Amino acid sequence: MSPYDTTASAAELAARIRRGDLSPVTAVEECLERIHERDEALNAFVTVLDDEARERAREAERAVESGAELGPLHGVPIAVKDLFDFKAGVRNTMGSKPFAEYVPEQSATYVDRLEAAGAIVVGKTNTPEFGHKGTTDNRIQGPTSTPFDLDRNAGGSSGGSAAAVADGIVPIAQGSDGGGSVRIPASFCGVYGFKPSFGRVAQAIRPDAFLTHTPTIHAGPITRTVEDAALMIEVMSGPHPRDPLSVPDENPDYLGAVRRGIDGADVAYSPDFGVFPVDERVRAVVDDAVDGFETAGATVDRVDIGLDHDQTALAELWLREIGMLYHSAVEGFKAEGLDLLGDHRDELCTEFAELLEDTQGLGIVEYKRDEHLRTEVYDAVQDVFVEYDLLVTPTLAVPPVENETDPDVQTVGPTEVDGEPVDPLIGWCLTYPINFTGHPAASVPAGLTDDGLPVGLQVVGDRFADTDVLAASAALERARPWHDTYPPR
Repeated sequence: MSPYDTTASAAELAARIRRGDLSPVTAVEECLERIHERDEALNAFVTVLDDEARERAREAERAVESGAELGPLHGVPIAVKDLFDFKAGVRNTMGSKPFAEYVPEQSATYVDRLEAAGAIVVGKTNTPEFGHKGTTDNRIQGPTSTPFDLDRNAGGSSGGSAAAVADGIVPIAQGSDGGGSVRIPASFCGVYGFKPSFGRVAQAIRPDAFLTHTPTIHAGPITRTVEDAALMIEVMSGPHPRDPLSVPDENPDYLGAVRRGIDGADVAYSPDFGVFPVDERVRAVVDDAVDGFETAGATVDRVDIGLDHDQTALAELWLREIGMLYHSAVEGFKAEGLDLLGDHRDELCTEFAELLEDTQGLGIVEYKRDEHLRTEVYDAVQDVFVEYDLLVTPTLAVPPVENETDPDVQTVGPTEVDGEPVDPLIGWCLTYPINFTGHPAASVPAGLTDDGLPVGLQVVGDRFADTDVLAASAALERARPWHDTYPPR
């Protein structure tokens, strides 16, 4: 059989496995070998499932040989994030010392679906503590690096997944996104990250089934091609009776969207969301990349988003909302004997502990008042779609940031961009406003800075117009392909 190609897409690997010219055993062995060869530098994986992955690969090979019906991802290696993206029976740390040996009894809905489609999980990937910031670093594992510069961070909170895909360790990986956690590391690692509309991918969370609505939390794919993202979301999406926030299945043609063009589409381009300072290096790359939409047949206009509050107020809103969400999760874990702000306070990283403490006293009136500001953001974004089909912005205000070298200090983002103060946890990310609104969005590789660092371009679609985001992303991929930009593997 032909050898495994680390640059191949998941769609290509799945097709080769179905034809019988690539063994799932070979594919998994190559991935495991690359993890053990390369991950010491990247630090993308928290747990590697050598034995289980090999057994699943042997089962997958027997299924091919027997002529059994095969799923769309049959035999394809995949990485899964180490946050709330549980795989039953596998250690899941959530980047938090108190959970260093935590083992969930049930898998996340979408992890079950990926495995049912034939994907083989080779490991769990690194994330900051409870995913609370836009960089990946924690007190268990340390920082994860982007393959473009090992001294710089992969972004967060799905940083391990993005780094593993960018480095060719796995062709696809799963991430989750509550403030940009799929799109941020996609930008820092030069890969494609897709956040579907809120409710598209069911999340049957307990004990709080309504946990994911404020801000909206999404699970989505991180890939090197738009087609692979469409393939993954076909598998992951769909309602679930135990998720009261999942939306009915409209059977959108995700893969078909990748093949359609955007000729005649109207694209609104905001270089800064109206309120964010943006590094000139990022602005230059994104300004140039936007021309790709016109090459694909769309019309591009610069627009003013029209927000009344500045980015500081918006970042503070997100921190309050995510803090309240964490409190709900923390209450759930208390029932399992883990009191994070009690017995385990000293084990938490400083920034996460302070976030919990700062939001601990928020009352219901303050919580509901915040929904007024969130509504302002929703209206401003939705107003764009009165005249336009798509909204485009930079994904982030900065290129990848440097990792902290002191193990006692956590890697965070910048405190200032273009002379303006920003919150180091999230204030430099143009992603989190779309977690106030729940719109579909993606980070598309836009190009490299003069010093070779990746920059992402954010594409936002109208409510539930996921296929429009995929179509526009694929059109940009054809107009300005990025597959030759990755460092040598």
